[in-house]
Amino acid sequence: MQLFDVYPLNDIEITKASGSNVWDANEQKYLDLYGGHAVISIGHTNPHYVTRLTDQLNKVGFYSNSVKIPLQVQLAEKLGKVSGKKDFQLFLCNSGAEANENALKLASFYNGKKKVIAFSGAFHGRTSLAVAVTDNPKIVAPVNQTENVIFLPHNNEIALEETFKAQGDEICAVIIEGIQGVGGIKEASKSFLQKIRSLCDEYNAVYIADSVQCGYGRTGLFYSHDYAGVEADVYTMAKGMGNGFPVAGISIAPKFKPWHGELGTTFGGNHLACAAALAVLEVMEKDNLMKNAEEIGNYLIEELNKFEQVKEVRGRGLMIGIELPEELAHVKKDLLFKHFIFTGEAKPNVIRLLPALNLTRENADEFLAAFSKLVK
Repeated sequence: MQLFDVYPLNDIEITKASGSNVWDANEQKYLDLYGGHAVISIGHTNPHYVTRLTDQLNKVGFYSNSVKIPLQVQLAEKLGKVSGKKDFQLFLCNSGAEANENALKLASFYNGKKKVIAFSGAFHGRTSLAVAVTDNPKIVAPVNQTENVIFLPHNNEIALEETFKAQGDEICAVIIEGIQGVGGIKEASKSFLQKIRSLCDEYNAVYIADSVQCGYGRTGLFYSHDYAGVEADVYTMAKGMGNGFPVAGISIAPKFKPWHGELGTTFGGNHLACAAALAVLEVMEKDNLMKNAEEIGNYLIEELNKFEQVKEVRGRGLMIGIELPEELAHVKKDLLFKHFIFTGEAKPNVIRLLPALNLTRENADEFLAAFSKLVK
């Protein structure tokens, strides 16, 4: 049997990792400023994280949600404290797409409506409804297509108001990333998020804050949407939640009243997943990583804005997009193969930085030195 060939691969095999560095099979050291799609939040092989998982594995690795799992309660309490949403409720699942899928399903159960507003440039996952609200027709199979999704221009308040005015009684939910990742590190404005909140209140729709990539402390706030000063009804999270262990969840406002069987999952919230997620929150809290993400992110953004060759620097904290002109399209590849620095990309020519939240000033300077050589 062969692997189903759906991933374009770099010819690199990573065999060891620590902090913000990884090493390949030839012992070449790399600086990791991508963290495997924003997954590595507290650094590779963080000692507390490794100990937490090892200790739990030596006790019990898995049992289903048919029994009490005290770790789930501990995780909910810790997440409520660190995120500032103490009165919210937690449903645990396995991936960002699954989190968004359950959030949309929950919203429809709540108000009995079907239509969902999503935005140009959005990416919400690859499962059935999550991919239907993703703005990429190429990955939406015919079976995923639905007339229930309304795509609107990003950050366009007039289009949003007009759509609610015309179809508000049918609109179930609005789903939006605080900062679009795949869409090119494009931030939703404060006024736009505030407008979503007010319209959802007026028409009894559900405001879903997709925080899968932009959340979990990456921007200096726990959920990037919070900078608008309003609360969403549901926050979805995954990626950085487990520092590499598959775990995801949705944080649900108290107005939603659960009933047995409403949502469900086999693997979601298992013992190892909870141990991983607790370790992440414990390290984030102990080492004040949200503040570090804000400070190092501000430093990187300030320095990157000094390069005349850069068209635009976008984002906040350690979620940064560097838009380059076409003649510098080689920079991402050269960063990896000439300077041994992993970064991400967004089409057509945006370099994405999504490093661990404990990235150091020295790590940032290493990147800036290499970037300077490539763009000058």
